[in-house]
Amino acid sequence: MSLYEIAILGAVSAQNRTILTETIRRMVGDFELALGDDVLIHDSVTVAERDKSAAFAAVYFGGVPIVDADVALDLVISSAPIIPTIAAGANFGAEIPKILREANGLIRRNDDPEMNELASAILEVVGLLRRQRRVFVSYRRVESTAAALQLHDLLISRGFDVFLDTHDIRPGDPFQDVLWHRLVDCDVMVMLDTPGYFESRWTRQEIGRARAKEIQVLRVIWPEHEPTKLTDLAETVYLDAAELQGPTGPIVAATAETIASRVERLRSRSIAARYMSITGKLRADVAKIGGRIEGIGRHRAIAVRLFDDRTVWAYPIVGIPSAETLNDVADKAKRADQGEAPILVYDHIGIRDTWSAHLKWLDDQIKSVRAIKVSEAGWELVGLAG
Repeated sequence: MSLYEIAILGAVSAQNRTILTETIRRMVGDFELALGDDVLIHDSVTVAERDKSAAFAAVYFGGVPIVDADVALDLVISSAPIIPTIAAGANFGAEIPKILREANGLIRRNDDPEMNELASAILEVVGLLRRQRRVFVSYRRVESTAAALQLHDLLISRGFDVFLDTHDIRPGDPFQDVLWHRLVDCDVMVMLDTPGYFESRWTRQEIGRARAKEIQVLRVIWPEHEPTKLTDLAETVYLDAAELQGPTGPIVAATAETIASRVERLRSRSIAARYMSITGKLRADVAKIGGRIEGIGRHRAIAVRLFDDRTVWAYPIVGIPSAETLNDVADKAKRADQGEAPILVYDHIGIRDTWSAHLKWLDDQIKSVRAIKVSEAGWELVGLAG
């Protein structure tokens, strides 16, 4: 079963399909992922069989005559992101089906024959850029320190940004505030479920808040430990006594590698589910105010048609927005020549009050992009309509 899924649609030549496929193969290889096993590439026929729980993106190659328009329509209806792309000098309106013309597209440059920019745009949508890969390790120091350190180093070697309290909280920082902040920003929690895990209120809160935030949990259960039913819905790895080299670890190498692979699979599901959650909430609020969503394209930018017939662009963000995020969204919208100031949409649950205040200050100061909570999307979007 694949971890991430991509579709290449439209009037794509055999040569361009091969070039793009090989570039994606090279890029995902940096994370020790294999094309065909970990990353599956569909065409217009097989995309109907895609795993809807996996992180997914499609790219549509424009051309004349227009092909695969019906396939593109089905994906748009299911809120799947599609990146329309045309060659330099081509006519976007003539080569891209109407259903995708509002989507944020990409013009392929002549000086990029390997299509690195297009491949990067696809991998950004499925969450496979290095800066997007975040994991939180939850454990009790007295029971599993060696295993936690081992998994920290192993996952970093696989291209993850891994939070471990002993490594990633600086002296003088408010410990618990930073911990919750990093938890909200992660994709997967690795829970080292030792006999005393739930004796600590901090670890109890970590697992509870991860579940409340829809963060996927991988539970690694210590030998001969009877786990609590509170985490029965989590993905689970049971350790045998022979797989643990000491009371607190490390875990034997082969099992540790299995855990890393399971993290990758869970992360794909997490990306798909959390983006779908934000998009679904936004779609519902837009419908309430008489608008509609017309497409999801490059960078997951969502074209929102307001009731006054204006189009604004919403960029959903999973995790914690920052000044860098706002700048990134503003830059992407500028390069796409979207006209209207873009909107960054995020889920505020779990974000520190001080950070929310900082984000509001940034929003007041930076007029080239607006940040709104997805729970207030309808209310805020009405204010933008004429």
